[in-house]
Amino acid sequence: MTDIATLGEFGLIKRLTKDIQIKNPSTKYGVGDDCAVLHYPKTETLVTTDMLMEGVHFDLTYMDFFTLGYKSAMVNFSDIFAMNGFPRQIIVSIALSKRFTIEDMDSFYQGMQAACDKWQVDIVGGDTTSSRTGLAISITCIGEAAKEDLVYRNGAKETDLICVTGDLGAAYMGLQILEREKAVYYSQIEDYNKKVNQAKELHDEAKLKALQQQRQAFEDFQPDFAGKEYLLNRQLKPEARGDMIDRLRALNIHPTAMMDISDGLSSELMHICEQSNCGCRIYEKEIPIDYQTAVTAEEFNLNLTTCALNGGEDYELLFTIPIGDHEKIKNIEGVRQIGYITKPNLGCMLVTRDSNEFQLQAQGWNPLQQK
Repeated sequence: MTDIATLGEFGLIKRLTKDIQIKNPSTKYGVGDDCAVLHYPKTETLVTTDMLMEGVHFDLTYMDFFTLGYKSAMVNFSDIFAMNGFPRQIIVSIALSKRFTIEDMDSFYQGMQAACDKWQVDIVGGDTTSSRTGLAISITCIGEAAKEDLVYRNGAKETDLICVTGDLGAAYMGLQILEREKAVYYSQIEDYNKKVNQAKELHDEAKLKALQQQRQAFEDFQPDFAGKEYLLNRQLKPEARGDMIDRLRALNIHPTAMMDISDGLSSELMHICEQSNCGCRIYEKEIPIDYQTAVTAEEFNLNLTTCALNGGEDYELLFTIPIGDHEKIKNIEGVRQIGYITKPNLGCMLVTRDSNEFQLQAQGWNPLQQK
């Protein structure tokens, strides 16, 4: 592994960006000068940014650098798709400590480039600096949309239908599996270190030698992920739903409000209702949930509906459409109507399978909550 200091900041940037090929006509000039140059003569420009902190948003115990790069880009693209636009460029800033190598950054950029290639996005600049606390990633994404295509959170109207893409709760269950296996791994290390310390205190050389031979067992530890690949991919390698934007446009469906589901369905739906000055009514039986999510929730003794409502990181699209588009939306595979918009005084309600009603609560991911 190669120390990053051997290249320096500009050497690292040159290495990571030397193979970037410009794909968009709006990208006039990318990496290599004081600023990127972009040109949008006839469309609205969309700008979003996400910061990802090691230990808060990602854990390198179970996430490799390629996957981290891929996810870092995709979560930004998702914000642009949520405005009914398309991503065109990203600017990438990284702060990293001495424990990371050039090869780590190569892999990170390869993952990010794989995500960019999927949606024809250009990497046009950024910054690198040192960190004393770990890895920090900040990505700004620039996109475009025609003025008439833009969708905000504040456009939902009474009787509009509430729809979601894909299925919900899988990413959260993937996280539970990863955290469980991480706990098993560290428990083995803790137990091993305890036995080593006891043997040292007793000056038991035979025991120390036997323990040294056992060390390989947990160094070769393989987590139990059999049959859980879908859930893990939903957590580690989410896909931004630009495909759904294409399908909606093909059927001439223009959402009245839209968000991506990053913090949980309940939280995002309440954002739409607050900004649109409306209420909502969704049905528990209509919330799309994958079979593996249901099985794993039972395994962890978790309430399945709570996982789907509040788990977060699904990066599916939540949107509302006029009731007149009901027949059109039925033709889109992977879209589920889960309820409808109501008057604001009726509140935000969940109708359970047994026809009871409960007030929705925003209990999703809070990045500022201290653990």
